[in-house]
Amino acid sequence: MIWATIVMAIREIRRNTLRSVLTTLGIVIGVASVIAMVTLGRGATRKITQEISGMGTNLLIVMPGSDRRGPTSGSAPQLQAEDARVIERDVEAVAAVAPAASRGVLVVYGNRNWNTVATGSTNAYFSVRRFELGSGQLFSEAQLEGGSACILGATVKRELFGAQDALGASIRVGSVSCLVTGVLVAKGPSTFGQDQDDFVVLPLTTFQRRIAGNTDVGSIFVSAASDRLTVKAKQQIESIMRERRRIVPGQANDFMVQDMQEISNTLGRVTGALTALLGAIAGVSLLVGGIGIMNIMLVSVTERTREIGIRLSIGARGREVLLQFLIEAVTLSILGGIIGVGVGLLASYGGARALGLPFSIVPEIIGVAFAFSATVGVAFGFFPARKASRMNPIEALRHE
Repeated sequence: MIWATIVMAIREIRRNTLRSVLTTLGIVIGVASVIAMVTLGRGATRKITQEISGMGTNLLIVMPGSDRRGPTSGSAPQLQAEDARVIERDVEAVAAVAPAASRGVLVVYGNRNWNTVATGSTNAYFSVRRFELGSGQLFSEAQLEGGSACILGATVKRELFGAQDALGASIRVGSVSCLVTGVLVAKGPSTFGQDQDDFVVLPLTTFQRRIAGNTDVGSIFVSAASDRLTVKAKQQIESIMRERRRIVPGQANDFMVQDMQEISNTLGRVTGALTALLGAIAGVSLLVGGIGIMNIMLVSVTERTREIGIRLSIGARGREVLLQFLIEAVTLSILGGIIGVGVGLLASYGGARALGLPFSIVPEIIGVAFAFSATVGVAFGFFPARKASRMNPIEALRHE
C-alpha cells in the first residue's frame, strides 16, 4: 500500500513537471546558498590561518604605542636597536630577534624604476618572518656593519629585472647604491590584497645612516622558541620593555606586543561568526521555499478535490490520502535538496577559484542543509496533506 502511494505521488509530480520544478526552485536556492556561504567562509578562515601560520604562530611584534599622561596622549619614544639586543640577551623563551625599520623609496636599475618599501634589518629578519632565499646569500658580517648590499623581494626583482638574473647587479635604493646579494622566494598576495613580496631589505645600519637619518626602529620581530612559550616570551618582553622605558607600576604601557596567535584566533572567531551569520541569512530562503511548497500543495489539493472525494468514497482511508500528499511534498523537497547540494558545491568551487580561497567540502553543512530541506517538506507539506485527508467525500464529489 505504501509503495502504491509513493508511485501515485511521483506520478502526480511528473504530470505537472513545470510546476514541480518551480516549486523546488526555492529549496534549490536555499540549500545552494547555505552551502556556498559556509564553504566560502570556511575557505576564507583557512586562508587567513595559513597566512598567519606562514608568518609564524610563535611570532611576536613589539611596536611603539602612545604615551598617555593625564587627559592627553602623544607619540611614545621610538624603539631602538639596543632594545632588540636586550630582548635577545635576557628573554630565555625567544629563538630569534630582528629589529626593523621601513620607509617608502624609489628603486632604480638602468631605465627601470619602481616604488616600493625599503626595510632595514638583520639576517634574523628572514627566519623570523619566514622568508626563504631563492638565490644568492644573506648579508655578510661586513655588510651588516654598514655595507651597501640589498636583498630583493620577488616583486621588486620582477619589476626591475624581468627574467634577467639580478645577483651581482647594482641598483639605487632611494639615494643609496647597493649590490644585490639575494632574491627571496615569492609568497604572493595576502588575504587582504597586500603584496608580501614588494620590498627590498638592506642592513639596518645602512638603512639608518643613509636612508632614515636616525637610529629609530619601527618594530622588533621576535620568534618564540615554540608555540607553547609564546605567552611566556610576551610576558618577559613586556617586563623588560617597561623597565627600559621607565614605566612605573600602574602606568599603562607606551608600547605594544602583538601576538600573532592571538590575532589568528581573533580573526578565526570573526570570520566564523560572519560565516554563521551568512549561513543563517541564506537559510531564510529555505523557509521561503517551504512556504512555496505549502502554497503549491494547497493549490494541488483544491484542484484534485474531486479525485480525493472519489478515493475516499471507494474506501481509501484518510491517512492514505494524507500520506500521498505528504510524500509529494517531501519528494519535492528532497529533489530540491539534491539539486541544491550540487549547485552549491559548484558555486562555492567557482567562488573559491575567483577569490583565490582554498576549496574544501564541509560534509556536516551539506548534511544539515539536506536534512533541513527534507524537514521543510514534512513541516510545510503536512497542513495541505491533512486538509486533503479530512475532506468530506460527498462535499468533495460535488466540487466542480
